[in-house]
Amino acid sequence: MSNASDLIFYHASPSRSSGVLLLLKELGAAYDLRLISLKDQEQLTPEFKALNPMGKVPVIVHQGAVITEQVAIYIYLADLFPAAGLAPPIGDPDRGPYLRWLAFYGSSFEPAVVDKSMNREPGVRGMMPYGDYDTMIGALEGQLAKGTYILGDRFSAADVLWGSALNWMLKWKLVPASAVFEAYVQRHSERPAVQWVLEQDHSKAG
Repeated sequence: MSNASDLIFYHASPSRSSGVLLLLKELGAAYDLRLISLKDQEQLTPEFKALNPMGKVPVIVHQGAVITEQVAIYIYLADLFPAAGLAPPIGDPDRGPYLRWLAFYGSSFEPAVVDKSMNREPGVRGMMPYGDYDTMIGALEGQLAKGTYILGDRFSAADVLWGSALNWMLKWKLVPASAVFEAYVQRHSERPAVQWVLEQDHSKAG
């Protein structure tokens, strides 16, 4: 089990790293919070880029190991705190689907949404990581329509990621406001940890 002395979390309020703040709350994890000001471009300083050359949050450092990339951080943290039950362990039938939908976020969902939001012409379907936007959205909506959470009735770290992401995407009209997406985000927003993060981010914004 980690404690605040060996888990460091670099966070900008609010940003994509707000989802990691939420995950840490759901996990009941102790950590050392390091706030990064995007307004002051602290993510582009040599000190921060030594951790993540891309100049992006979130970043965590655990016992000296640097972990970047949103999905990698979710997988790492949920496995690091198994008592919270947010990551199906290896051998659990849900482990594969859990990893699938976490990976789908970074490999298919975000690239497709960014391309569409910037009105970029899609490339040859066979060369696109997500195939095409409509198929990607349909696959996600179909999965969420099957149950309360991405794994049916089982809440996991994947829901922390997807609930946070879809909440933001719906607000900015980057995904269709379907009944399935809206109901999923509503369930997500009712979690006490979500309200806590909103309060934290509001108090630390800027």
